[in-house]
Amino acid sequence: MANCFNRLGFMYANSFSLKIKTNFYLYQGLYKVTKNKRSHDMQFHLNGFHPGDPRFDDPQDRVVPPPIKRPLPEAVDVLIVGCGPAGLNLAAQLSQFGDIKVAIVDQKDDRLLVGQADGIACRTMEMFQAYGFADQIRQEAYQVSEAAFWKPDADKPNQIARSGKVQDVADDLSEMPHLIINQARVHDMFLDVMRQGPGKIVPHYQRKLLGLEVDPDGGEYPVTLKFERLVNYSQYSQEIETVKARYVVGCDGARSSVRTAIGKELVGDALNQAWGVMDVLLNTDFPDIRLKSLIHSNNEGNMLIIPREGGYMVRLYIELDKLRENERVARDQMSPDVLVAAANRIMQPYTVDVKEVAWWSVYEIGQRITTAFDDSAEGRPAHVFLAGDACHTHSPKAGQGLNTSVMDTWNLGWKLAHVLTGRAGPGILKTYSAERHEYGQALIDFDREFSRMFSAKPKSAENPDGVDPAEFQRYFQLFGQYTAGVSIQYKPSIMVGEGGHQDLAKGLTVGKRFHSAPVIRHCDARPMQLGHCITANGAYRIFAFAGNVEAMSDDCGVKALCDYLQNDASSPLKKYTPVKSDPDAVIDVRAVFQQHHQSIETGSLHPVLMPPKGRYGLQDHEKVFCVDKRPESSGGGKNIYEMRGIDKEKGCIVIVRPDQYVAEVLPLDDFAGLEGYFKGVLAAV
Repeated sequence: MANCFNRLGFMYANSFSLKIKTNFYLYQGLYKVTKNKRSHDMQFHLNGFHPGDPRFDDPQDRVVPPPIKRPLPEAVDVLIVGCGPAGLNLAAQLSQFGDIKVAIVDQKDDRLLVGQADGIACRTMEMFQAYGFADQIRQEAYQVSEAAFWKPDADKPNQIARSGKVQDVADDLSEMPHLIINQARVHDMFLDVMRQGPGKIVPHYQRKLLGLEVDPDGGEYPVTLKFERLVNYSQYSQEIETVKARYVVGCDGARSSVRTAIGKELVGDALNQAWGVMDVLLNTDFPDIRLKSLIHSNNEGNMLIIPREGGYMVRLYIELDKLRENERVARDQMSPDVLVAAANRIMQPYTVDVKEVAWWSVYEIGQRITTAFDDSAEGRPAHVFLAGDACHTHSPKAGQGLNTSVMDTWNLGWKLAHVLTGRAGPGILKTYSAERHEYGQALIDFDREFSRMFSAKPKSAENPDGVDPAEFQRYFQLFGQYTAGVSIQYKPSIMVGEGGHQDLAKGLTVGKRFHSAPVIRHCDARPMQLGHCITANGAYRIFAFAGNVEAMSDDCGVKALCDYLQNDASSPLKKYTPVKSDPDAVIDVRAVFQQHHQSIETGSLHPVLMPPKGRYGLQDHEKVFCVDKRPESSGGGKNIYEMRGIDKEKGCIVIVRPDQYVAEVLPLDDFAGLEGYFKGVLAAV
């Protein structure tokens, strides 16, 4: 066993939200990529672990040179502190706006190579689709299809036995799967989007925040930040850089310096539970090693097995001894050998033979949430925001850390962009804290109960107060929507309507994310998901679902809507679209018809649904969709109207926010309702 760990390196991670004090990385070893493999089951890690893009056969070809070192700008529109998932997602969103000046800084000296967070929820994959890299993540990742539950054997209590298997993601919960992938690969995708977007954003590494001051009367740039430029973790330079910013977003982890600077703190409690976690290459006789497995043993603690991408590596979450009040993990007594031994005790009669440890750590579970998500006060708007682990910390069991963090900045990014580009007034920024704080608290409550049940001893005659494994399995299934990230429902506000016409689209709930469904794109007869036309460009969408009349006839509600949008002086398209912008830059209008796509001629479509764009005024032909009329044998048979409860007779309008959440459902002829909604969220040009 000792030979397995003789190449372990040490690295201190001072910003990991779960209070990880020690991180161990193995940098030697070789990936083995199956050459020319392009399916969703890429195999790698066969001959050892190495970070980077697994599509490169030679590990040396995966090395990405660090960005060219350059000074910080003197003034920016948005300064992002922290290159974790929340910060990178925010930078990726803002990079889509070339006229917004953004800088992102981190105390580390380069990009992440091995990450702690590995679970990607279905909802997060929907967001990745908007950026255009969901397919690449899906190809590399492990897809969680089933979860296995193990409990003490009734006849041999000191051994475990399988109690059942359940489907991990319910049918039609999302078109996207639940995946497992190295967090660093997600970071790489965000970095590509940032660099390739109009904003061309590249991180500034080796910057330590020394101070942050907000002067409400400071004019155009009310926030002043001071950074020390670091040479490395132990040696500091004397170079101090000062940056002024309109807005600052602290994405700098549970020990957030930004949060401290604005006088906020994390509040909550710890569960006094210690866990070890390790990514390993192993052989075992445990039959469910390639399934997500939740194991409750009789007396040796509990364990969670998460298969990793590549087909050979797995992550083990191993319960250690319960901690006494205010007790901390004795890290000097921990080692990979100790964790592997604990795993073998929990898994009896099965064993694991670990060949290599790619990463390991120990941590204590705690659930905390910040007192506020921004620095706003009575009569003073917010200039500094918090996101990700700077706002909330919790256990990793439900896989909500990364997923909740990126949803924070997915909510905030387009709102900042709209304010900075003049599309909206600063009042919309109030909705960030209101929407995300409520969800953050709900996450804490859910995680507390989930962690309690996971860590409790199985119920038995000797332990009548324990948790029945069957009850835990039911709880797991009951909260499937929560762990998939699709349960969020924002309350009515200027951003979310009252839902008075919800009956017109019962399955597209106001305040919840737009639940995609299959359609046929009219122009090229392509089967696709309707939600995949929502890209990360900061635009609202108006989906016009036609009633049961001939498409574009005089009785067609979609035609009447398009006439209004094109010609009426109060049309949101006329009021809020800048003169030199494409017609769909702010509000993107799309139509869905119930007829077969071959029965609708392109020449009959309204000009609003074929807008001229770009320097040559080229027509966009991809705005019109039809119900999928193909037979089930050809992959069809799924009617979006039936799947999402859309009124076939009347049709409806569905307004979708830039972050893919349903803002309102309206009748097709409710032009006043359309005007009223956009009047509250956009500024007239």
